[in-house]
Amino acid sequence: MSDAFVPRPLDRTEPFYVAGHRGLVGGAIWRLLETEGFERLIGRSSSELDLRDRDAVFAFFAEQRPVNVVLAAAKVGGILANNTYPVDFLSENLRIQVNVLDAAREFGTQRLLFLGSSCIYPKLAPQPIKEEYLLTGHLEPTNDAYAIAKIAGILHVQAVRRQYGLPWISAMPTNLYGPGDNFSPKGSHVLPALIRRFDEARRDGSKSVTNWGTGSPLREFLHVDDMAAACLHLMENYDGPDQVNVGTGEDHTIKEISQIVAEEVGYTGTIEWDTTKPDGTPRKLLDVSKLRSSGWEPKIDLRSGIASTIAWYRENVESIRT
Repeated sequence: MSDAFVPRPLDRTEPFYVAGHRGLVGGAIWRLLETEGFERLIGRSSSELDLRDRDAVFAFFAEQRPVNVVLAAAKVGGILANNTYPVDFLSENLRIQVNVLDAAREFGTQRLLFLGSSCIYPKLAPQPIKEEYLLTGHLEPTNDAYAIAKIAGILHVQAVRRQYGLPWISAMPTNLYGPGDNFSPKGSHVLPALIRRFDEARRDGSKSVTNWGTGSPLREFLHVDDMAAACLHLMENYDGPDQVNVGTGEDHTIKEISQIVAEEVGYTGTIEWDTTKPDGTPRKLLDVSKLRSSGWEPKIDLRSGIASTIAWYRENVESIRT
């Protein structure tokens, strides 16, 4: 039973399945686990295993019997995609989660980490956002379908703990960035979008770059390698029904972040702001005191993280999602 479970270092010889191992978070977790000496890592691309296909997922778990699982697979996108295709984000994520979680329970997975998103919290939640604010207010309408799917995943994990006593946990990351991100003009989030915009402006010799809004909203960013380290830390050191916020506990204005990106890509033109465009939520900062009390701190500062992400983007620009 989970009540008697004591977190401990994971056995590096046991089968470990990373669902979504080619995505931003899953890829970082996979790299870390390789570095940490895990010998039996299991990964399947979406073409090899469609996690929306329940029979295929159950057959996979029956064959592989992973003892440890990180569920990082999800249909993700920016505000435009979430707002345009809410049915897709709700339906596909629910199917992925239910299939993987049910199969993991059926075939003996002992330790499982479900990854959510900070969008699960109410749009107008007090700042910084504590874990207990979940389900205390209305969601941001533009991504409520995705948020509901992720909330369902958290409750699914909690239900498994109550009904079956398995020590499964959930983690809620803040805004993530790093190698493997989505740099698409329509599908990317703010930081990779800024990197692409400023790097192209530098290359093209543009005299000015125009960003949406006023630049005043505050956002928190965590490098995906830090996120991977936090996930392994939680699997080896934390057990409890509540989701754990994962972030830096610090935020910056979009204007400050834009300036850092411009400096790191070498763009010397002017930065302008289209104030007719929306700013979005004024602030979204996670309270990470629970994570820090467990003994974990991020190691990658924002500027050096942005610099390394720019370097990765330039090395891979021909093959990445653009």
